[in-house]
Amino acid sequence: MSNIPLAELLRPKTLKDFVGQEKLVGPGGIVRKLLVNQSTNSYFPSLIFWGPPGTGKTTLARIIAASLKREFFEFSAVNTKVKDIENLINDKKQLKLTVSPIIFLDEIHRFNKAQQDKLLPHVERGDILLIGATTENPSFEVIGPLLSRCRVLVLEQLSEKELLKILSRALNHLKKKLNGEAEKFLLEASNGDARVMLNVLEIASSLVATPTIKVPDLETALQRRQYSFDKHGEDFYNVISAFIKSMRASDIDAALYYLARMVAAGQDPLYIARRMVVFASEDVASPTALVVASAVFRACETIGYPECQENLAAGVAYLATAKKDRSAYTAYMEALSDVNRFGNLPVPFKIRNPVTKLMKNIGYGEGYEKYDTQSYLPDKLKGKKYYRKQ
Repeated sequence: MSNIPLAELLRPKTLKDFVGQEKLVGPGGIVRKLLVNQSTNSYFPSLIFWGPPGTGKTTLARIIAASLKREFFEFSAVNTKVKDIENLINDKKQLKLTVSPIIFLDEIHRFNKAQQDKLLPHVERGDILLIGATTENPSFEVIGPLLSRCRVLVLEQLSEKELLKILSRALNHLKKKLNGEAEKFLLEASNGDARVMLNVLEIASSLVATPTIKVPDLETALQRRQYSFDKHGEDFYNVISAFIKSMRASDIDAALYYLARMVAAGQDPLYIARRMVVFASEDVASPTALVVASAVFRACETIGYPECQENLAAGVAYLATAKKDRSAYTAYMEALSDVNRFGNLPVPFKIRNPVTKLMKNIGYGEGYEKYDTQSYLPDKLKGKKYYRKQ
């Protein structure tokens, strides 16, 4: 038993012991209702659990299987072929089982479109009850036909209060204690991930002979705090969106925080700097902003991490505090809209360049005077105002 990880030893086996996700498993929660009603109507849908790591996706799938009294088979899309699942399904068909087994597919987003297509008929026919788990947005990572045949349930990051319940069970099991500072440190460092918390606690516990675990023990076990930031996943887009919108709102503190999130997670500094260059033209009134942002990009390109984080911070501070003005960006987008709408409208003869005698004879450039303040827009757009200074 000593070889079994603490997170596995403490994994709840019933909804009563399950911590978190009250919207799903609490009174009135959809999972609880489905389990209760299943005894009378024999219906339970295929599900996709979407949520951050360590929030109980696998545990909840196992609890559902135990409650339904169905055979349960776990697979990870990282190292599983569809053929493995199909072979299992065929074996169960030969046994002529009346109840289909539950197939739990962790990291279902790792299956490509073709692999997911092969699962579809088995879900449609009811050969299996599929429970997929993913940390990525199913809207982008799961094919539409499969998504339409499953109910997507969103699991939320565990709160500190919920983590404390799990932590209390773990400390009782290990017969260890944490002082107040260590408890606070561990909860914050876990970033809502119960598995990380338990793994760090277990390592720290093995490193100390005393009953009390302290912050240095946890730091040794942790090595580095956990940052939820998949550079190809949804959180990537959420953080970069928050970063840009914070600068746009002149919230320098929030902008620097989201910058720090990206830097700490190892995001490419040139990607961040490119977004700053775009922001400088779209949102800032002074043309100097583009000069500053371009200089930051060049500095990141030349210096790299770790020093270029200082260049990024200085640039963010300037852009966040600069006066905002989207007049040029908005005006251009309106002009582009008219180009797409009307196509290539004729350029007024007055401002055409008479490069040949024939062109001059037919009116090219006729009546043009430098610094004339008349509208030079095509006739169809005469009087149109795109640019409105904010």
